[in-house]
Amino acid sequence: MSRTTVGGHALVAGGLAKGVLSYVDRHGATAAQVYVSNPRGWALTPGDPAQDEAFIAGCTARGVVTYVHAALLVNLGSPTPATVERSAATLAHGLERGRAIGASGVVFHAGSAVDAVHAEVAFSFVRRELIPLLDRAGEEGLPPLLVEPSAGGGRSLAARVEDLERYFDAVDRHPMLGVCFDTCHAWAAGHDLATPGGMTATLDALVEAVGPGRLKLIHANDSKDPAGSLRDRHENLGKGLIGRAAFAELIRHPAAAGVPLIVETPNDGDAGHPADMALLREISGVTAPTRR
Repeated sequence: MSRTTVGGHALVAGGLAKGVLSYVDRHGATAAQVYVSNPRGWALTPGDPAQDEAFIAGCTARGVVTYVHAALLVNLGSPTPATVERSAATLAHGLERGRAIGASGVVFHAGSAVDAVHAEVAFSFVRRELIPLLDRAGEEGLPPLLVEPSAGGGRSLAARVEDLERYFDAVDRHPMLGVCFDTCHAWAAGHDLATPGGMTATLDALVEAVGPGRLKLIHANDSKDPAGSLRDRHENLGKGLIGRAAFAELIRHPAAAGVPLIVETPNDGDAGHPADMALLREISGVTAPTRR
């Protein structure tokens, strides 16, 4: 896999295979990210074996690498026992569905301690719930779990990339845990990616925190808000406050070599993602795949 693997978050309307394969063909994507359950709820769906089979066959034929994004409610560090239980169940479901559709990883948000009283024990919850999932993933050939730092605020367990050091230490730096780096989140958490050298310094700090080879996926999103705003509002690439130059710096960084890029930017009526992917390919010096 080269550093120029580019795609986006795809909707699954009409069925997993139909929705995603149509998306990648329209946009020339070589990567796709999907939800396999309600992104804003706890309902877990079993999937359709026929759709799964068609999805894997279609992605294999097109050379498309895929990822699952777990529900946005997942919070393993929550002070609410029911939330922790449901979060663990959602990740277990995501791992199973990820294996069923040939996904290369399951992305989940780092979570939050919510309040100051719980902050000191939140990582013990993360350890208790995450290690068995990671062990199972390694033993049963499930995809790795990819923790995604948040935009900050709300006593986040990992927002700035340096925070990932404690997160990884909590699970003994388990080999089945990787990182999904979201540029908008990092910017919102206070990393000045727009200043020349800012993206490089941030990725250097990420590698220092978790070690080499842990960065497995990049969410390439510009931002509508200033650095340090703690606001997670994505903008199309080059149209936000992070700017095009930062994404060129991202692609040139050694830690990003071979790491797929997924855009989660506005895509109103297919107006957005094609231009964003084209910009990333232009920066990388490659052309879109030809599909018939």
